[in-house]
Amino acid sequence: MTDADGDWLWHNRQNWNDRVRVHSASDFYDLPRFREGVSTLRPFEIPEVGDVAGRRLVHLQCHMGQDTLSWARLGADVTGLDFSEDAIRTARELAADIGMADRARFVVSDVYEAPSALDGELFDIVYTGLGALVWLPDLTSWARTAASLLKEEGALYLAEFHPLTELLEQDGRTVEHDYFQSEGRTSESPFTYTDGPTLTRTTSVQWQHTLGGVVTALAGAGLRIEFLHEHETLLFKRFPQMERHGSLDYRFPEGHPRLPLMYSIRAVKGS
Repeated sequence: MTDADGDWLWHNRQNWNDRVRVHSASDFYDLPRFREGVSTLRPFEIPEVGDVAGRRLVHLQCHMGQDTLSWARLGADVTGLDFSEDAIRTARELAADIGMADRARFVVSDVYEAPSALDGELFDIVYTGLGALVWLPDLTSWARTAASLLKEEGALYLAEFHPLTELLEQDGRTVEHDYFQSEGRTSESPFTYTDGPTLTRTTSVQWQHTLGGVVTALAGAGLRIEFLHEHETLLFKRFPQMERHGSLDYRFPEGHPRLPLMYSIRAVKGS
């Protein structure tokens, strides 16, 4: 890592606080439709996680809380945790707007400090959504943290972008980047991944993690892997030749090689 990466947490928090301003007004997140009842969960997530009614779910790195609140709409008692104060403020406002304030709470905390921020509370489900792991330098500590939040026989569920998507050029065929890149990468960009105005806090630091690294970290934390599923769709048009597939997903057109673009893991605490 570079010298600037020593302040990675500060830079990333500032960057994500600034993103909330852009994301909350974007068509990509479309908060008005969410308030009307649209779920933001991917089609495969609900059957893979299973029935959440009456269960306690914590969503790590929850951003503005739409996925968290989508689980609440399915009957879960939810807690969302994120290091961005602005994101948590927006999440609390959304919960009040849709009448879920009584079954959804939101806490400001770095993910590595989650056990103390949540006063040692244990959950049936630890949920982590797309695009979370690239912001974490240490998967071993992350997995141990997640495991420590679970009740016995509780389950961690992770849905993430497949690392292959970070290797490809825009043609969706050519491998251009190093899969085993492990050092943090500092970026300067005025753009986020949504529509809307540019950022004023432009510095961020990200880490690339291998699929094997994720699985090994979870197993090392004492979690039993129930499944690792790979999916050929994405929730946005990452590559220009992708076509819409269903209401939320995009995929490569027929004739293009089928590639894994997302993956999901369920891992259980206990034997």
